[in-house]
Amino acid sequence: MNAASQNGASLHPNIIGSLWMVAAMAAFALEDAFVKQAAAQLPVAEILVLFGVGGTIAFFGLATVTGEKVLNRDVFSPVMRVRFAFELVGRLFYVLALALTPLSSTTAILQATPIFVVLGASLFFGEKVGWRRWTAIFIGLVGVLIVLRPTSDSFSLLSVLAVIGMLGFSGRDLASRAAPATLSTNILGFYGFLTIIIAGLVYGLWDRSAFVVPDTTALLALGTAVFCGVFAYSALMKAMRTGEIATVTPFRYSRLLFGVLLGAVWFNERIDAQMLVGCTVIVGSGLFILWRGNKAKTRRT
Repeated sequence: MNAASQNGASLHPNIIGSLWMVAAMAAFALEDAFVKQAAAQLPVAEILVLFGVGGTIAFFGLATVTGEKVLNRDVFSPVMRVRFAFELVGRLFYVLALALTPLSSTTAILQATPIFVVLGASLFFGEKVGWRRWTAIFIGLVGVLIVLRPTSDSFSLLSVLAVIGMLGFSGRDLASRAAPATLSTNILGFYGFLTIIIAGLVYGLWDRSAFVVPDTTALLALGTAVFCGVFAYSALMKAMRTGEIATVTPFRYSRLLFGVLLGAVWFNERIDAQMLVGCTVIVGSGLFILWRGNKAKTRRT
């Protein structure tokens, strides 16, 4: 009886953490969909600036309420500069991908981020990766190629935008591993959205598309995207702090399900067998890499 009670007690935070993770991924997928909707009416540079302003204000408010100082010396450390550079690249190219390519394929390619994080951890941090995980990394890359279809007549160079965005996010996540522990979620969120404003201004100088006065529909879409983004970011942190990381992390891949469904239902995107195969290969490889990584950690402890 006591053992059963203990199992129930240990399961409870994992269930709550998993639900937070699914909620975060659903909110991230909705954020992508609303950004894509806004992109039908507004220039990408303007979307980035307005979206960044909204998120910056939101996280500044959260930091103020919790008594955290936004001006922190650790923000300007070398590793944080690298993180912000990768964040800028990731956000810029991912929003371009959302605006110019199908939501479903963009979301699918994004799921390769954990695979590239493990690859980068091995190359730059000396993390030991066995042959099984190297094989899974290679298979995951094949999955990305299946989604991209580089040898098909339907291949578009615009698909590379999502790949560059995914690589930017992978670099950001790698840099986050070395980020000062003194920087909270709200502070990282504040500067993350501030980076989005900079990305919009930089892209605006190159693109030179005139900003337009957004109508009610565009403002509502962007406002909802900001809300979803802030909620998703907070829910993600809640998930990681509530449940065991090994248990809740696999639920990150639920974002793919939400993204594909929104693409099909909202934007009438066609989901064919090749797309499903590519998604399965990417997710399967990512889950295997996660499982092997957790197994290796258990062995060491």
